Amino acid sequence: MKLRRILIVAAVALGLISPGVAPGQVGEVATASAKTPPKRAAAKPARGKVTKKTAKKPTAKKSTRAARTGSPQSAVRGNRTSGKIKMCKEVTVGKGKRAKRRKKCSFVKEFQGHGAGKLENFELTQPSGSLWLRSENLQEEVKVDLYNDDGSYNEESLAALDNIFRCKRSKEVRAMDPRLYDQLSRIQDHFEGKQIEVVSGFRNVDRDSSRHFHASAIDIRVKGESARTMYAYAQSLDRGGMGIGIYPNSGFIHVDFRAPGEASYRWTDYSGPNSGKKVKKRPGGRTARAKRPTS
Repeated sequence: MKLRRILIVAAVALGLISPGVAPGQVGEVATASAKTPPKRAAAKPARGKVTKKTAKKPTAKKSTRAARTGSPQSAVRGNRTSGKIKMCKEVTVGKGKRAKRRKKCSFVKEFQGHGAGKLENFELTQPSGSLWLRSENLQEEVKVDLYNDDGSYNEESLAALDNIFRCKRSKEVRAMDPRLYDQLSRIQDHFEGKQIEVVSGFRNVDRDSSRHFHASAIDIRVKGESARTMYAYAQSLDRGGMGIGIYPNSGFIHVDFRAPGEASYRWTDYSGPNSGKKVKKRPGGRTARAKRPTS
């Protein structure tokens, strides 16, 4: 027995068996955990040293000059996302024989809007009622007298005007706000009867906020007149609740009557022709005269 105990103590000291092994298990092989040495935690790299696994490729930094100027293409792309467009004009540099024409370009906001400010308060006189319009989109022309002898609206004239201001996509006709026709007649009277070109009237679009959808907005040109001249005169007709915009690059002005309670508004839109997004059409069908638009 004494020899057996001595052998057990010696085996424990040599690590052949664990201390908790029963005396009858002397000579058995130690457990797998005793055989396999315990795993050691991976040593963390010393601060300031970079191992192969954690090493990162250095990122290329743009030079100060490149970051400041950039390529022309990237500059244009960046301004498009920020709502700006490139505007260029011819300027004269130098005097006399050394004078040269050069192109000067700058970036401006595509849309610039603001309140109308103080408006005139004197009452507008009734226009002649004579209207001569042509729609290039529809290739149609109309000449009407807007009023009856007693000053009331002539329904046949209103119907003919509504037809030439119909939606050019869906061809749907909607009764326009007749106050627009009053203003149209005043504009034509002011420009000595020059023909008015219809750019847009009612639009059957899936956007209720558009005054065109509510048949209370028109886009027009006056033959032989600049957009700025038309814009300046149209503003003088506002006695409250009108929206008037100028589109210099497309050469037309927008005139509308706002929703009830809305203040007058002005804007400049530098977007060019056909630059708007495509919009969904609403179902067709004749609709009633727009009395009180909701937007």
